[in-house]
Amino acid sequence: MTTRVAKTSDAVLTQSITREVAKRVVGQELMVERLLIGLLTGGHVLLEGVPGLAKTLAVRTVAECLRITFSRIQFTPDLLPADVIGTMVFDQRSQEFYPKKGPLFANLVLADEINRAPAKVQSALLEAMQEKNVTVSGTRYPLEEPFFVLATQNPIEMEGTYPLPEAQVDRFLFKVEVPASKLEELVEVIDRTTGKETPVPRQVLTGPQILEMRALAREVPIASHVKEFVARLVLATHPGEGSAVARKYLRYGASPRGAQAMVRAGKILALMKGRYNVAFTDIKEAAYPALRHRLILNFEAEAEGIRPDTIIEKILAEIPEVATAGAR
Repeated sequence: MTTRVAKTSDAVLTQSITREVAKRVVGQELMVERLLIGLLTGGHVLLEGVPGLAKTLAVRTVAECLRITFSRIQFTPDLLPADVIGTMVFDQRSQEFYPKKGPLFANLVLADEINRAPAKVQSALLEAMQEKNVTVSGTRYPLEEPFFVLATQNPIEMEGTYPLPEAQVDRFLFKVEVPASKLEELVEVIDRTTGKETPVPRQVLTGPQILEMRALAREVPIASHVKEFVARLVLATHPGEGSAVARKYLRYGASPRGAQAMVRAGKILALMKGRYNVAFTDIKEAAYPALRHRLILNFEAEAEGIRPDTIIEKILAEIPEVATAGAR
C-alpha cells in the first residue's frame, strides 16, 4: 500500500533530518517538527520568538539537510519589491530586456524578520506563497517545486516593524511560537558555541523525493467524522455562529485555509506516529499552530490579555468527538 510506504518513508525522513538538525540546534524539537510538517505538506511556516532562540539557525540547518536551492532575504524597512521578486534589466548588446530573478526564485526561502519590511514588499510574497508564481513587469514566471517560505519575526520589538496583513498571515500553514531554552539546554548551547567547531549536517533528501513524499502523504485517509470535526472546529471560531468564547473575544475567525492546514498537518502527524489514518488527537495537536494566527482578537480580548491559544483550547473542549471508540 502506498500509505504504508508513506508511513515508513516519512518516519525515516523526519528522524534523519531531526538528528542532523540536532547537531547544531539544542532543544526546540517541537519547532523542528513543525518545520518538517511544513516541508512534507508544502506549507509555509512562520516562526515567532525573541532573538537568540535559533530560529534562523534551525531554518538554515534544515536547508543544509536538503539537496535543494536555498536563499535568505533579510527584510529591512528600505527593501523594495524588486529586491525580492526581481526586475527587468536592459541588455546593451541584444538591445532587449531580460528578467533578472530575485532571491524568491529558490526552493526554500528564509524570510528573516519578515515584519521589518513595509506592506508593499510583504504583498510581493502573496502571489508566490499561494500560486507558486511571480509576476515581473506583467509576465508570470513559475517557481520551481518544491517551494516553501519559512519566515521569522520578533514579537517584542515594535520599532521599525510592520504588522503582517491578514491576507499574508493566512497563507502560512503554521505559526510556531518558539519558547525560551531550558536550563540544561542553555548550558549545552554555551558548550557548543564556545567550544569546538559545530559539526556540519549531511544532506538527507532531494527535491524530487520531497515532492514524492508530499504526494504519498496526501493519500493518508481521513474519516468523514474527523473531517466534520475539523469543519465544526473552524466554524466555532466565527463570532456570528461560533462558540460563546468566540463571540466574546474574536472579531474574525479562521478561514477555510485553517481547515485545510489541520487536515494536511494531521496526515503527516499520523504518519510520524506510525498510524495509517488521521485521528482526533492529530487534529487537536495541529489546531494550535494552524489556527492561532488566523484568529483576530477584539478589544476585550486584548484588554484582558487573552491569547489565541486559550481561545482554541476552550473551543476544543466544547466540540464533541462524534465517533465510535474503535475509530479513534
